[in-house]
Amino acid sequence: MALPKRRHSKSRRDKRRTHDRLSSPQTTLCPQCNEPKLPHRVCLGCGTYKGKTVLEVKEI
Repeated sequence: MALPKRRHSKSRRDKRRTHDRLSSPQTTLCPQCNEPKLPHRVCLGCGTYKGKTVLEVKEI
């Protein structure tokens, strides 16, 4: 089985791992209440989706 003859540097190792990081979820603002929400999902702040009320949200 082949083995590396020389040790790889830390910068070379890190260059290989640049695409392994996690990306943060993209959010949009709700047009009704202007709270951040995930796209194509019901707003948890006001319970609307595409201008229609889908969920009943309890006020605390």
